[in-house]
Amino acid sequence: MTWSKSPAGSGTTAVDVDADGSGDTGQARLRELGYKQELKRDLSLLSNFAFSFTIISVLTGVTTLYNTGLNFGGPATMTFGWFVAGAFTMTVGLSMAEICSSFPTSGGLYYWSARLSGNRWSPFASWITGWFNIVGQWAVTTSVDFSLAQLIQVIILLSTGGNNGGGYLASKYVVIAFHAAILLSHALINSLPISWLSFFGQFAAAWNMLGVFVLMIAVPAVATERASAKFVFTHLNTDNSAGIHNNLYIFVLGLLMSQYTLTGYDASAHMTEETKNADKNGPIGIISAISISIVVGWGYILGITFAVKEIPYLLSPDNEAGGYAIAEVFYLAFKSRYGSGVGGIVCLGIVAVAIYFCGMSSVTSNSRMVYAFSRDGAMPLSPVWHKVNKHEVPINAVWLSAFVSLCMALPSLGSLVAFQAMVSIATIGLYIAYALPIFFRVTLARKHFVPGPFNLGRYGVLVGWVAVLWVVTITVLFSLPVTYPVTKDTLNYTPVAVGGLFILV
Repeated sequence: MTWSKSPAGSGTTAVDVDADGSGDTGQARLRELGYKQELKRDLSLLSNFAFSFTIISVLTGVTTLYNTGLNFGGPATMTFGWFVAGAFTMTVGLSMAEICSSFPTSGGLYYWSARLSGNRWSPFASWITGWFNIVGQWAVTTSVDFSLAQLIQVIILLSTGGNNGGGYLASKYVVIAFHAAILLSHALINSLPISWLSFFGQFAAAWNMLGVFVLMIAVPAVATERASAKFVFTHLNTDNSAGIHNNLYIFVLGLLMSQYTLTGYDASAHMTEETKNADKNGPIGIISAISISIVVGWGYILGITFAVKEIPYLLSPDNEAGGYAIAEVFYLAFKSRYGSGVGGIVCLGIVAVAIYFCGMSSVTSNSRMVYAFSRDGAMPLSPVWHKVNKHEVPINAVWLSAFVSLCMALPSLGSLVAFQAMVSIATIGLYIAYALPIFFRVTLARKHFVPGPFNLGRYGVLVGWVAVLWVVTITVLFSLPVTYPVTKDTLNYTPVAVGGLFILV
């Protein structure tokens, strides 16, 4: 395989066609960056997009944190806050896509930081970026699969009579067992050849897309009482038990639902070494996953919120779903129409499958990050985690990712407050990792960055600065207290978790 440099300023860094005639510019670019091809390039643009879209999974994020959205601002925060978070997330995605096009490797963010920060800062920059990225990804898998375990707990509760009808509420030990079983199945699936993962990824993307449309139409359609458009678009819920009544403060806290949902699209970058024409398809995968998620996510929020009537009751731990708001919305919608909440339980099953695939794709992305990071010798026992099996799958990295995600959920047995730190790391930790290479691109590498086939032209620096400033903003916002008065049980552990991670790294 051969390649050649493009003329300075041409906007590309690799030849258009490999020596083997494959036309795969991404493969030539990988060799040019100093890596040999070890993973099988079977992923199309659709498959690459599918992994990011499935990890973003609006059914997962919105469902998991709908209680937060209702509690802090309610309908107005969710409907308009979604677009605020979505617009700024798109600037982050565009900047990442531009860098991905220039450096299409499985390492993604940490490799970008290394190349963009200059010789003096390269080791430190890549080390910090890589560890924030990898721990953030593990935290995402932990929170996603644990949220699925909790949803299964609610489904069982409703299926056996509900909270007020003698239904079975699984203990925290049973929930952690669910979590372990889910992770085991994800590790087994991710041990299959990439062609199988490609199939599951595309199926998962289709399931997420169709699931959103089914739920956003079915739930408000069967509800006997629906909220008014005025309620859905303008009602700001300031009645919360957190002791917070400032409208702006409430609004920004409610953004967590949207921002937590719109994470994980770096998967397209981590899958580039298994993607055809990765310097083009990787960036497109990032942008398309974000943009489509923004549209379908808003539709999902609208559809569910039109079935919302009494916010305090939906958040009450004494309702049939034990305070799980979306489950109660689904259950009541069908029960009010048909006298039975079975249809609502089926709807929850649709969401559960989507969350399951989200966790599956998270493990896929995790393992590729571990594979790349250990390939560069940045992890303890790096040769072990870099091992690839006969199916060209980084098998040890897969099982390490599943095991670490299980360990990160164990604090939930002692305190759910401690477990919330994992969600904090998942959101803030990942976005710090997203912002670092962008920051280096608009500062230290501003004059010598050579863009790939996908680039923002003269707007690259402007978009990059907007992205960096947004990450700084949400890092501050999501570190604010969420309950007053502040005690050891109500403290927002985000700065503790993220600051502790930084010091440890």
